[in-house]
Amino acid sequence: MTVSFKGDGGSIGPIDEGGEPPALPAGRQWQSSSSRFIAAYATLFSVAVMLLLAFISVSTTQTMERSTDVIIEWQLNYFDAFPPGEIEAVIRDRLAHEHQHTAFYGLFDRNGKALAGDVGGLPKILPSDRTGATFEHTLPIDAQKIPPVVRAMVLRRSDGQILLVAHDLTHILSIQRRTNNALIFVGGVCLLAGALFAWLLSRRQRGRISEIQTVTRKIAEGDLSERLPVKGRDELDMLAHLVNHMLGEVERLMGEVKGACDGIAHDLRTPLAHVRAKLAHISERASRHGDVDLDQRILDVRRETDHLLDRFRAMMRISEIGTLNRRSGFEDVALGELLGDIEELFEPLAESCSLALSVRAGGRDVVRGDRALLFEALSNLVDNAIKFTPAGGTVRIALISGADGPRVEVADTGVGIPRGERSAVLQRFFRSEHTQHLPGSGLGLSIVAAVVNLHGYSLRIEDAQPGTRISIECWPH
Repeated sequence: MTVSFKGDGGSIGPIDEGGEPPALPAGRQWQSSSSRFIAAYATLFSVAVMLLLAFISVSTTQTMERSTDVIIEWQLNYFDAFPPGEIEAVIRDRLAHEHQHTAFYGLFDRNGKALAGDVGGLPKILPSDRTGATFEHTLPIDAQKIPPVVRAMVLRRSDGQILLVAHDLTHILSIQRRTNNALIFVGGVCLLAGALFAWLLSRRQRGRISEIQTVTRKIAEGDLSERLPVKGRDELDMLAHLVNHMLGEVERLMGEVKGACDGIAHDLRTPLAHVRAKLAHISERASRHGDVDLDQRILDVRRETDHLLDRFRAMMRISEIGTLNRRSGFEDVALGELLGDIEELFEPLAESCSLALSVRAGGRDVVRGDRALLFEALSNLVDNAIKFTPAGGTVRIALISGADGPRVEVADTGVGIPRGERSAVLQRFFRSEHTQHLPGSGLGLSIVAAVVNLHGYSLRIEDAQPGTRISIECWPH
């Protein structure tokens, strides 16, 4: 049994024999490995789609520009082959037969004055000869309010005239835009599908982990016959196989140790009972002969034998509680009525020890538990408080209602428990140096710890200044 310290004053609890597996906090599922995988996958996929779109856009634009430049350069060569007096007529004839209106032409003199064509003027910055340039809504085209996006190229003729040929890129850009939109749509669908698949996978894993938590919780409560679920051949199943094998070995070894201890306790208890009976017969015969010294020695041996028998009975009781599987038979227990019964039981003993026993249990708190075991645990606490409190002291029992549940406190004005011994007193056979002169087996608080652990409650030991305050928080921890 491992006992952890918490709170001020060295309070102890909850009592932990393996601990309860921590559940995934509500609202914080994104801290799980599966959820982090989803986030990383979505981020990586989004970046990959954006890079793909950028690559396709750049590649498409470059290919489009190179193809358009080849056509424009061919047209420049075609027009440049005509002499100065004929080129104006050729341009006008070409415009008259241009039905798709995807090509634009312009002939200008050396000063930039338009001579022919549907291009209203030269751009402010002329590119080099036979070098393609893209103009976005800046090249004036006749009969168009908003100039289109065009790819243009100029040629300075030998007579000083400037020839400009441009091609409309609107339809190509439209295809490019549709392609990008399609890629974005497909990428979004793939991203959502991948995220949904990853979420379903992580949900399945969380479901399996939840099942493992349920089983490990039962194992931590003492049911070593439980085994982790195995549903396939993945990493969790490999781990479950190993843990199940380990649990089998632990169950076997604990069974052997428990069997040996119970056997020793049972086998020794019977001879001790026989020894006690024989000592009683010897004491009767010694008293007949008037040997007072022998009778006193026999009485001392009988007391030691009774003390040993009490220890064995307490050990057997702790072992019985520790292996008890009675949670299915838990019922509603009214703590106020339970403390009333304890007050009725211990009030005469407190009066005989010149102690004031007070019980404050006005609440109607009800918990799920085993009434007999809770009565036994609280009786041990009150019995210890009375035993270790000198005459004229006080023993107080209180039932306190809290937000999480009820809490039972047993406080006394006795010798107290040093901070360094507050975990050790829950171990079997521990006796403090301050209480060695008082009768006891050192097993009372061990029984209390076993009952508290069976119910999943928490036990705390604090300084009452003076004395000791022991609290049992009566809700599952």
